[in-house]
Amino acid sequence: MIMRPSQSRPLMPTPPRAKRVPHRLEHHGHVRTDEYYWLRDRENPEVLAYLQAENEYAATLRSHTRDLEQTLFEEICGRIQPTDLSVPFRLGDFWYYIRYEEGKEYALYCRKEKSLTNPESIMVDGNELARGHDYFSLGNWAVSPGQDILAYAIDTQGRRIFTIGFKNLTTGETIDECISSVTGNMEWGNDNRTLLYSRQDPETLRSNQILRHRLGTNPELDTLVYEETDETFSVAIEKTKSKRYLMIGSHQSITSEYRYVNADHPESDFQIFQARKRGHEYDVDHLGDHFFIRTNDEAKNFRLMRTETNKTNLTQWQEVIPHRPDVFLEGFELFENFLVLEERRQGLIHLRMIRTTDGFEHELDFGEPAYLATLGDNLEADTSYLRYGYTSMTTPMTIYDYHMETREKILLKQEPVLGNFHISHYQTERLFASASDGISIPISLVYRKGFVPNGTHPLLLYGYGSYGASMDASFSSPRLSLLDRGFVYALAHIRGGEELGRQWYENGKLLYKKNTFTDFIACAEFLIQQGYAAPQKIFSLGGSAGGLLMGAIMNMRPELFHGVVAQVPFVDVVTTMLDPDIPLTTGEYDEWGDPNQQQFYEYMLSYSPYDNLQPRSYPHLLVTSGLHDSQVQFWEPAKWVAKLRALKTDNQRLLLRTNMEAGHSGASGRFKRYEETAMIYAFLLDLAGSVDL
Repeated sequence: MIMRPSQSRPLMPTPPRAKRVPHRLEHHGHVRTDEYYWLRDRENPEVLAYLQAENEYAATLRSHTRDLEQTLFEEICGRIQPTDLSVPFRLGDFWYYIRYEEGKEYALYCRKEKSLTNPESIMVDGNELARGHDYFSLGNWAVSPGQDILAYAIDTQGRRIFTIGFKNLTTGETIDECISSVTGNMEWGNDNRTLLYSRQDPETLRSNQILRHRLGTNPELDTLVYEETDETFSVAIEKTKSKRYLMIGSHQSITSEYRYVNADHPESDFQIFQARKRGHEYDVDHLGDHFFIRTNDEAKNFRLMRTETNKTNLTQWQEVIPHRPDVFLEGFELFENFLVLEERRQGLIHLRMIRTTDGFEHELDFGEPAYLATLGDNLEADTSYLRYGYTSMTTPMTIYDYHMETREKILLKQEPVLGNFHISHYQTERLFASASDGISIPISLVYRKGFVPNGTHPLLLYGYGSYGASMDASFSSPRLSLLDRGFVYALAHIRGGEELGRQWYENGKLLYKKNTFTDFIACAEFLIQQGYAAPQKIFSLGGSAGGLLMGAIMNMRPELFHGVVAQVPFVDVVTTMLDPDIPLTTGEYDEWGDPNQQQFYEYMLSYSPYDNLQPRSYPHLLVTSGLHDSQVQFWEPAKWVAKLRALKTDNQRLLLRTNMEAGHSGASGRFKRYEETAMIYAFLLDLAGSVDL
């Protein structure tokens, strides 16, 4: 593509200045003065006026790249198949799938009886449900065992507070029965009339209750089945592969506990599977006469156990797959004749199949240096086909059915990418940077072929590094707009994720959290040293807990990055973690620490982005936020930007864009969501000094 300088910029307008109202905060004898604490009140007209002023200021600063944003938006949307169809999956006598119609933002949820050649039945149309709402999301949906009733959960605020509706799939009529203020998590009992679902605390949004609803009754009279009183735990309802058991899972960061009941009798009392013990994590499935348990008991990287259905105590479990120090057991799938293991070795997922009749095993070979393989919709146990997905930074998501006996691989679908996309035009590789303590940090990269690492190219480095979430190398069609304009994209697999096993996660949390930040800095320095990035054209991006990473590295090495993008950033760590009324706080103590304990308070304070801002020069910064975000409250990025404006000594651009309708996941709709992506890319391309209009 022809590269040329961006349009001339308008004169720099005067940025908004939030008023400063000192608010005293004291803990452990230490006093903090928060001058922007008042920004917490979303009902305060002054707060809304400040957010609007920031939005208007950001719009003015972006005016010279407006054409570029529109070009990028149209380009990104132009790669999307206008009419698209998911790979159908079989459940009972029906095939279920999701499809999109040209020009429509939301999906249609459909099914066909017995054969895919039979007429289609539209269960629900997301476009109809979304009408009249600024935000819309259809979350979980579940068809009753008799295949005649659909339960579906919708959110029209963006705060992940759902309402469950019901539809009679035989008559096509919507049932006049709604369950409001729920999480969207639900499962049917085998009686075809009972739905179990989880509900959250109205203040903290912690999923803390499991209730039982019987069709035809008043939802306000639903029965409370279980209430989780430990504020660090959240609950969910699940169903086993065998469909014989309903399971209530209680989880926190490092501990789990399950209860179970026969799904034929959902009105019965749930029994404890294995009582919780701090530090013991396990999950359960069932097939045949056995429960199968993935557990970290005496196994940091987890092992697989099994037990007879009437012997659920830990002492009665028998080992199936032992613990291995170099292999992380991420998951498993049960079939009548096969056991499939999802294992992570050297940061990459491997799918291993074991025939249960004789123990013969083999695994799939994916053949790329960095990729993501995932287990697909494998709802039926009586089959020799494994459905899985594969993607890499150069390969769009591809769905296969794999015959585990014959090893025949059937391509079902590859994500269509319209335009001039060709896999052969791009290249991916995997490198290793050396951290400050000598640990090797994997980095996955992708760029357009013909790239030479000569130290002249712009590079975007992405990172997350929290909650044990592994950031795998996957495909992104919007990202092509950067690659085709000369950018290199790099993904840093830093500690705090779980790419290299459980210890990788533990070495990036609690009192080791700063490893996440120094790992990311080491990756950036390495990429510059190796010529993959021009020193004056390296950029970073992260969201949510990755936004914390962005704030921390800006404080630690403000000169390293030319520009930073922080999406819904978690930046006011200490204040948030000291407030148990904020959603998710108490359940996060085992991730960040409990600041009510002085040791954790002082450590958090030493890296909290908001608390460590100083009068100095900072990189160009774009911050995004959602007014109705229930995970990272809108005031965190707002306070951070307000304080940055008061302290920074440079003339670098600082933009805060708050979506006044959206929550943590941003705008809804398959096209509209890319408006923010286009804005971010235009920001980066403009800073890199070369854009294609």
